[in-house]
Amino acid sequence: MSKQPRKIGIIICDRYRNCAGGKCLRALKNREGAFNIYKNQEVELVGYTTCGGCPGGNIEYCIGEMKKNGVEVVHLATGMVVGYPPCPYIDYFRRFIKQKYDVDVVIGTHPIPQNYYVTHQALGTWNSPEWKEKIKYVLTDEQTRLKYN
Repeated sequence: MSKQPRKIGIIICDRYRNCAGGKCLRALKNREGAFNIYKNQEVELVGYTTCGGCPGGNIEYCIGEMKKNGVEVVHLATGMVVGYPPCPYIDYFRRFIKQKYDVDVVIGTHPIPQNYYVTHQALGTWNSPEWKEKIKYVLTDEQTRLKYN
């Protein structure tokens, strides 16, 4: 593991504003889902908040607060891609955060739960090349997806 922890923030969809972060924090600890990219380094969670609700008004301000804590990477939580419907603003959030705050953005946190996977597969939600790119870090094997149901 590297000596300096990678400082990350997590932004969740406001639909899940009461979420205690259990799946995200478990995935972070176990380096599963999108957190697998940190498998060989230490991380420090320096911010956790919601987008503020559609159209994401908190995005404008929360990254500035996270930057005060040294955030280097912001993860847009898996809930933004598995919700019904998935977040329609996710691409804009990614571009805005990078442009305004010069912070890297990763789509996803914990692995997609199997129950969401099955429904979205039936709906064809993630069939486009754009969506396949967005979910690449959180689309895991069935055994892992079942652990996150």
